[in-house]
Amino acid sequence: MAKGYWVSVYPVISDPERLSAYNKLAGPAVRAAGGRVLSRGARVVAHEAGITQRVVLIEFDSFEQAVAAYESEAYQKALVALPDGFERDFRIIEGID
Repeated sequence: MAKGYWVSVYPVISDPERLSAYNKLAGPAVRAAGGRVLSRGARVVAHEAGITQRVVLIEFDSFEQAVAAYESEAYQKALVALPDGFERDFRIIEGID
């Protein structure tokens, strides 16, 4: 079964402190759903679009598990905590078997 991944790219983070409420809720929600953080804001070498801000990569045992985690009540509560005007590119993708 192919794994599932959450990929988040944050083009602009004007006030990182305002993410703390989201982070406090999102981390436990992701772990409870079986997600494993593989990368979070580590060093980035950007090409093409040149986005060097925070990149987050989370792995799940399956694509379906990744989708279910996003749709979970716990993660939906975390999304409500994202600050107004906050921008990110978020995708759920299926890995290669």
